[in-house]
Amino acid sequence: MPAAVHAVLVARSSPDAAPALERTLAAIRSQRRPVDALTVVVCGPLEPLRDLVSSSGAEGIVEASAATTFAAAVGYALRRVTPGAAVWLLAHDSTPDAGALAALTAALERGPSIAIAAPKLVDERDAERIVSLGQSMTRFGRSVELADGEFDQGQYDGLDDVLGADVRGVLVRGDIAADLAPDPALLGADEGLDMGVRAHLAGRRVALVPRARIAVPPPHRTRMADDYRERLAQLHRRLAYAPAWAVVLHWLSFLPLALWKTVVQLIAKAPAFVPAEWAAAVVAMVRVGAVARSRRRIRRIRSRSWASVEALRVTRADLRERHDPHHAPRVRSELRFFSGGGAWAVLAAGLVSVVAFLALLSWPGVAGGALLPLQRTVSGLWSEAAYGRREVGLHVVSAADPFAGVTALLGSLWPGSPSFALLVLWLLALPLAVLGAWFAATRVTPRAGVRVVMALLWAFAPSFLSALVDPRPASVIAHLLLPWLLFAGAAAHRSWGAAGSASLLLAAVLACAPSLAPALVVVWAIALVLTFVRRPRAIARVVWTVVPAVVLSLPVVLAQVGRGTPWALLADPGRPWAAPAIAAEERWRVALGFPTPDPGGWGAFLTGFGLPASTWWVPLLLAPVVLAALIAPLTRRWRMGTAMVVLAALGLVSAVAVVSLQPAWVQSTPVAVWPGSALSLGWLGLVAAAAIALDVGLARRGLRAAVAVVALVGVCAAAVPALTAVHRGQSELRSGGDTTLPAYVSAQAAIVDDLATLVLSPQADGGLAASLVWGPSETLGGQSTLQSTQPAVSDDDVRVAEMSTDLVSGAAGDIAGRLADEGIAFVLLAADGEDAHPARALRLAATTAIDQRGGLVRVGETPRGVLWSVDAERSPRAPLSADDQATARAIALAQLIAVAVALLLAVPTPISHRAARRKPRVIGAGFEEAR
Repeated sequence: MPAAVHAVLVARSSPDAAPALERTLAAIRSQRRPVDALTVVVCGPLEPLRDLVSSSGAEGIVEASAATTFAAAVGYALRRVTPGAAVWLLAHDSTPDAGALAALTAALERGPSIAIAAPKLVDERDAERIVSLGQSMTRFGRSVELADGEFDQGQYDGLDDVLGADVRGVLVRGDIAADLAPDPALLGADEGLDMGVRAHLAGRRVALVPRARIAVPPPHRTRMADDYRERLAQLHRRLAYAPAWAVVLHWLSFLPLALWKTVVQLIAKAPAFVPAEWAAAVVAMVRVGAVARSRRRIRRIRSRSWASVEALRVTRADLRERHDPHHAPRVRSELRFFSGGGAWAVLAAGLVSVVAFLALLSWPGVAGGALLPLQRTVSGLWSEAAYGRREVGLHVVSAADPFAGVTALLGSLWPGSPSFALLVLWLLALPLAVLGAWFAATRVTPRAGVRVVMALLWAFAPSFLSALVDPRPASVIAHLLLPWLLFAGAAAHRSWGAAGSASLLLAAVLACAPSLAPALVVVWAIALVLTFVRRPRAIARVVWTVVPAVVLSLPVVLAQVGRGTPWALLADPGRPWAAPAIAAEERWRVALGFPTPDPGGWGAFLTGFGLPASTWWVPLLLAPVVLAALIAPLTRRWRMGTAMVVLAALGLVSAVAVVSLQPAWVQSTPVAVWPGSALSLGWLGLVAAAAIALDVGLARRGLRAAVAVVALVGVCAAAVPALTAVHRGQSELRSGGDTTLPAYVSAQAAIVDDLATLVLSPQADGGLAASLVWGPSETLGGQSTLQSTQPAVSDDDVRVAEMSTDLVSGAAGDIAGRLADEGIAFVLLAADGEDAHPARALRLAATTAIDQRGGLVRVGETPRGVLWSVDAERSPRAPLSADDQATARAIALAQLIAVAVALLLAVPTPISHRAARRKPRVIGAGFEEAR
């Protein structure tokens, strides 16, 4: 005689539950093999469902709280089940076919060893699509659906014995139903899988019954909550299934495993899993009682070894075959860097660079302008990038500028002589600019010729050439990074890999050019709004792009805001250099694209040939690029065209705005923010918009070629004075070494740590500038905008000024002792080539006064000035306090974590590479961007 069937129906009380429950109850009543009893468990208020369950013919109605899990609800109902009756587990939205129960009971009758008969779950909206048909798990306990989301073509109907199944709709044999009740500790995840594992350990089987079909709603995932439940269930099952001796080992491994999984998930471009991973690890470790109860359940029923389970696990080969992505459609075309002319453009730019900077091939290094040497060791480079003592000033302890990290990375590329990396950078600047712009052009056009045109236009940008000729290393690096930022940032909404790369590039660009922060924040805010409207699932990627930049700059931001100088955050990093300023009434001319008073150097160029220095016509050479850019918003790719024009406008407006700011000081001269970096941003928008216009705005091939040639000729003509400036002696770039101090000081500083040199520089107005340099040289990474922009004279500055004044004025007192007490070992009276009479007079008077001082031994004349040694016992430099050390560790840890996460996200993987191939390379050119 067939066993009785007791159906347990778990209903969730909600506004939309009544229609689903009504369909399920109707389906239960229409079964060809009717149920013998029905128990309904209502989780939540009973009132909305009272009429339905009262008329259902249920033998009992159990009311539970809304937070009750499916397993707990089944546990309540099992108390009412007649012993020996098979239990059919259903949810209120599970609608069985008329023959489902008959097929399930027939399977139990034919197979006495079967403990659980599992139906085929199909999508209620499309009955031909499988939602679930059997479950298994990997060696480490990860649950795997054997059939999920596929069209039902009978391909899995031959499956019989499986490890487990989705708990909805399963029929459990009566004699074992109480022992196989779902485990409440799993919180609704992997309940059917766990039931199947226990059934196999009891010597029974789980059989699939594909003829029994139950319609269920398609899975609706809440990413964070579902990830947490699934991971918690996996960790809980790991503790419940482990041998007794291994439980503690597993428990101890959860936190290290969470750290390892964090790294893996970041590399896999899935950072959304990280919070769930840590939450699940912590909760699994504290639920000792739940683990003990689950282990008792297994001990009570177990009669077989774990070998009965191992045979049904999914292997790595099975997973690889199941998730094979090789047959996914490929959308992305070949890059064609070589065949499309990109490599030839880079080579041509390299030849131009060698010709323009031929003298650099014989120089040991570069100097002049805002250039300074780098630290001599890699460890010294990175120490400058950390919070701590600065290498200029008396007792300055502060946060490092983010630019120090950029210079440390640059110098680390040539560890034997880090300063030589600057010379290499200058020689490779033009080809590197072409390379970066060519890749950026792949985001706006598929045409090889247009890509080359955009790359050359970018390399010969007036602001870039000006930064090379009158050397400004921060602006040069920013110009080289901007096209890569466009390349990665334009696709940041597509993938975590692009978002990670864009975040690092944005941090580096803002470190080199803080004046770009307002414009780039506006761009980021616009991207955030558009992403929220069009692709809200990608919002986290766009948000992440600013996180590393915020973390790296936050110490300096807090320091500047705390002392009331927020505008100083826009000051150029590195060495403050007071270049020839643009007159107030002429600052509007910056918007024409040239960052110096003499546009493109044409005034000096024409004067050198004895021609009138009239330069009003020079900006007209850039007009073809501007006109082509204005066409871009009128093309069919108006979205991207408009975005690039907006970017150009933001750059030009920023350039005009920042040129009026003078937040920094060098000696007694105010230093304005250089507008060249903002002009580079504007030029990037212009050349990208022009590339779009050439791609889709000009239909006729001949017209497109003509416009491209005219634009290139104009920009190259504007670049002639800058490219010949080094040969004509019109450049601030000159040969340099690895130190700004005399060789004797440099040699002593290499032997003895923390030697300080007091540098005295007579000024043209008869004043005296004093600065303090620690170590063998003043360095580029050792500069600090917190010092160059400080609004008031500090106590340390007062002491340095007093010592310097007493030193050169002949005042009485033990000046040498005071110098030694501050750690100063040398005094240098700089020879800076100042020809003004007051400066010469002061230098002679100072030389005489210092020579007559006791305790100061004249070392001699050097190319950098007159040098004296302090003949007194020097006090050691004060170490960092405990609070400063703690602050340094906290800042370093936060910054390392932010950079490490960004690097892990940016590292490409085979999966991310294949995913990228399924999307077009050009942004905004297809349906993928329009939806």
